[in-house]
Amino acid sequence: MPSLAALLAFAALSVGLAVTPGPNMLYLASRTLAQGRRAGLVSLAGCQTGMALIMLAAAAGVTAALLAVPYAYDALRLGGAAYLGWMAWQTLRPGGASVFEPRALPPEPPARLFTVGAATALLNPKVALFYVAVLPPFIDPARGSVLAQGIILGSVQVLIGALFDILLVLGAGGISTFLARRPLWLAAQRYVLGGALGLIAVKLATDSRR
Repeated sequence: MPSLAALLAFAALSVGLAVTPGPNMLYLASRTLAQGRRAGLVSLAGCQTGMALIMLAAAAGVTAALLAVPYAYDALRLGGAAYLGWMAWQTLRPGGASVFEPRALPPEPPARLFTVGAATALLNPKVALFYVAVLPPFIDPARGSVLAQGIILGSVQVLIGALFDILLVLGAGGISTFLARRPLWLAAQRYVLGGALGLIAVKLATDSRR
């Protein structure tokens, strides 16, 4: 069982992960605005399923295996940086749109919403890098089963992510309406989001394996 201090520290880092812009946030917001809250919640269920699968894989030792393979960490890190850089450009480029700006997306059936949500989470470099870099230091073999500790800590992250994503889906419409009536706020939100994505991409690209 992880210590209380470890749980609280890991929870704080999980909050930071949840509020950092990434593929899950972009997908949930765009799908909710295009098709409504019900579609957003189905997509959210898919995203959280993908997150849980990543957590279980990390807890079972995939993280350690990844770190043991030469250049695997750097490949994931640079791939994630390139992907986030592309998203930053799509947000900041002339004619780019805010994540909370309504999009004319075609409606999708629930099964596809769930599947795409799960795939979005599974292919999310932000989540994979979080487990590679953050989870291992919080696991203490002296405190019992390493697998159990990994599952407990990972469950904290999944729960916090789910809570923030629910708030995002429920509030996306209101946020979109608020920003639509205030063009300057909408533009500022887009530049803040794009800038955050760009900074994360730079951080990933320049972060070396320790």
